[in-house]
Amino acid sequence: MKITDIKIRRTFDDGPMKAVVSVTFDGQLAVHDIKIINAHDKYFLVMPGRKKPDGTYRDTTHPVNADFRTELEEAVMNEYFFRKEDEASQTAQE
Repeated sequence: MKITDIKIRRTFDDGPMKAVVSVTFDGQLAVHDIKIINAHDKYFLVMPGRKKPDGTYRDTTHPVNADFRTELEEAVMNEYFFRKEDEASQTAQE
């Protein structure tokens, strides 16, 4: 399965949540509401999930192996940081 598109839907300056992302696979399957979180000086992904009656959360969509999780995290983070750099350079030019 190939990642064919990554869209940074929304970014946040305050708080640990930095962005909400949608990823398309093979041009046929989209996964929305992947979150980029920055906590303890580390960025990581939180997959879409829902709250269970006992108050805990359960992922509704997630990678099933470590290799694909790493591939997904690297692709999403690269897009996120590329966009941040691009926005920063545009702001500096104004």
